Amino acid sequence: MNYYDEIKNELINNEINKSVKNYSINKSDLNTYYKVGKMLNDAGKHYGENVICDYANKLKNELNKKYNERTLRRYRQFYRFVKDLKWSSLPTELSWSHITELMILSNADEVNYYISIVINKNISYRKLREIIKNDEYSRVDEKTKYKIRNNDKLNIKDLVKNPILIKNCTNYECFSEKVLKKIILEDIESFMKELGDAFSFVGSEYKIKVGNRYNYIDLLLFNIEYNCYVVVELKITELKKEHIGQIQVYMNYIDENVKRINQDKTIGIIVCKQDNKYVIKYCSDDRIIAREYELI
Repeated sequence: MNYYDEIKNELINNEINKSVKNYSINKSDLNTYYKVGKMLNDAGKHYGENVICDYANKLKNELNKKYNERTLRRYRQFYRFVKDLKWSSLPTELSWSHITELMILSNADEVNYYISIVINKNISYRKLREIIKNDEYSRVDEKTKYKIRNNDKLNIKDLVKNPILIKNCTNYECFSEKVLKKIILEDIESFMKELGDAFSFVGSEYKIKVGNRYNYIDLLLFNIEYNCYVVVELKITELKKEHIGQIQVYMNYIDENVKRINQDKTIGIIVCKQDNKYVIKYCSDDRIIAREYELI
């Protein structure tokens, strides 16, 4: 078999398909890169590792400079990646740029998790790069991973990462809840994305009156998708049972005085330095979520 001629023909045919059938560019690219990768893999077994360098030099002269050694090695990596994951078909909903971000991963479950995220949320390869870098896969629980893989309905609790990564852009020393709040407010959009999707900011130090005393909710958010208010309380200590009681009071106040009749019940999120599984285990209100935070 003349591997070089076969590879050259595949690349030429793909260029023709891309110019004639614009709607199927992505499918054509992935199929071509997979076939070329397979032939490069087989050619390497017959002629040695240097064959990729030889083919790249010839292709650059005869076709296009973009077919350099690095590109050909990426095609071979793609073939091996697909083979190792045992995909029955190529995920053509993903672009080649998405695929190149995924190829740094070796865990099949992790790869399939991110593929589901890309397809279900229609995120860009740049966003995919960001969530891989932030190791989102290890920060969601197994129940959530199962739901995402099976395209099951998710709730707010499923989407809140653990730990929550908080960007400390100005390198504050976090020695109080007031400072922690200041850090969050400096990049509130990033913080809300750590909690999930479709959050909007209502206010900080949100004033409420309980009996004859005023209280202040650290952060009040609203989730558009789930149509509910979300009370966020910040703690720089380990989670304690009194934190549960405090946030329950705030949630009940919002339900009785702010929430409209067509909106769902308020959710509570306690962001703490250290979780206490036993406190949450014996909490009777399943609307309350506790998550650790980590400054980055």
